Amino acid sequence: MVATIPNYDRWQEVERLRAERNAVANKMKGKLEPSVRQALVEEGKNLKEGLIALEEDLVQLTDKLQLEAQSIPNTTHPDAPVGGEESSVVRKEVGSQRNFNFTIRDHLQLGKELDLFDFDAAAEVSGSKFYYLKNEAVLLEMALVNWAITEVSKKGFTPLITPEIVRSSVVEKCGFQPRAQNTQVYSIDNSDQCLIGTAEIPVGGIHMDSILPDSDLPRKYVAYSHCFRTEAGAAGAATRGLYRVHQFSKVEMFVFCRPEESDKCHEELITIEEELYASLGLHFKTLDMATGDLGAPAYRKFDIEAWMPGLDRYGEISSASNCTDYQSRRLGIRFRPSPADPPPANAKKGKGSSGPTQFVHTLNATAVAVPRLIICILENFQQEDGTVVIPEPLRPFMGGLEVLSPKTK
Repeated sequence: MVATIPNYDRWQEVERLRAERNAVANKMKGKLEPSVRQALVEEGKNLKEGLIALEEDLVQLTDKLQLEAQSIPNTTHPDAPVGGEESSVVRKEVGSQRNFNFTIRDHLQLGKELDLFDFDAAAEVSGSKFYYLKNEAVLLEMALVNWAITEVSKKGFTPLITPEIVRSSVVEKCGFQPRAQNTQVYSIDNSDQCLIGTAEIPVGGIHMDSILPDSDLPRKYVAYSHCFRTEAGAAGAATRGLYRVHQFSKVEMFVFCRPEESDKCHEELITIEEELYASLGLHFKTLDMATGDLGAPAYRKFDIEAWMPGLDRYGEISSASNCTDYQSRRLGIRFRPSPADPPPANAKKGKGSSGPTQFVHTLNATAVAVPRLIICILENFQQEDGTVVIPEPLRPFMGGLEVLSPKTK
């Protein structure tokens, strides 16, 4: 019988049985003849057994419905270009390609000459697409992280270091598919946990199943974490070296805001990214990504692609996405709007002082994806003698070091 009841009818049946069970419990509160009490006990027992079976079935159906719903992507912004990646539109271009009067080295050759990386040892220890950073490359990574957190914190963002293992359900609620074919997510065997591919996931979950005070919005975080990605399907010369790896460090910005503020917050995030990269002296362009290139959670996404002369192409170094309420609905993150007008002086406490809750909007943006910026710095600021000039904003975070020089043998 249970298997033939449609989902909505099954829910109604559960509610009916619960009501009958409560009615039986209320009848047993008074004085009763033993025979009547026994009959009610038996009736309550039967109702309980029926409820257990129906509730278990309803939980399975609800979980299945949730998974199906999570496969539906967000809507898209009316101004987002329609089409595939090739339809994306350049919003802004900063700087220009540097003219070199010597033969350009790529970051792999520079890294070898400057003794900054070891891909071979990492391949033996961990497999392909892993690496050791060495010598000044370690200082450069730490400098990029500390510089980004320092600069973004000045703009009202709260610094975080996040967990790097999260529940699979949180990954799914953020719009990622850990069980999908060619997934980018590493799942941990015999557990319900995954390694994070971005701090967006643990920061998105930090206020899960909660109601935020309206006065606290927008709430802004800048989070540091390691990120882990399978990079399934990635191959070819365009992915060599540090460009596409399984593990890397990243500083991520994340915002919880009121719905009417999300477009403004999106512009704020992309402006912060542009200011950061311009201050390093990079040449880059900002793109309004086409609808066909948006991930499931994104309502609108801006990417920044920087010129990488050693690779002889532009490469993505960051993105900024407005996910509207796509993630907050799944994560259960709401806020209660402040009343437009103060309640009357004679209003009873709790009456008319607040309206119904609403889902917040969430946004995320990359401040620093460390390997990609190391590529940019090495390739753009290389000199003919094999040295690399460190961008001025990073020097205070590298003990005043100004130039990376080849090691003397």
